[in-house]
Amino acid sequence: MTGSPELHGYHVHIYYDDATLPIAEKLRDSLASNFPVQVGKNQGIAGPHPVPQMQVIFKTDAFQSVVPWLMFNRQGLDILVHPLTNDEYEDHTSQALWLGTPVKLKIETLPHGPYPASLLPAA
Repeated sequence: MTGSPELHGYHVHIYYDDATLPIAEKLRDSLASNFPVQVGKNQGIAGPHPVPQMQVIFKTDAFQSVVPWLMFNRQGLDILVHPLTNDEYEDHTSQALWLGTPVKLKIETLPHGPYPASLLPAA
């Protein structure tokens, strides 16, 4: 058995369309008001996400409160939760957690390498 990779935190990607944007914004704002998270600057179609999404970033110690809350409060939205290790590709594929229906990501755009500092939780 191998050891765990270095874990820097997590991303939540809340997917939406024109009709569900207000629901997604309310969900994101509830996360920001009630948990130790940062709202990411990465919104809309970006990176490997082929449909609009909004990003929330948090440190590892918040996982046990954020993810169970999302399970019961996602309002029917599709959500990706993934770790932030030093391998973006694996984080978005084999290490990803989906709530709802998985979105087919553009995984060919992801490196087997680390994230830019701007995508990691602030110190």
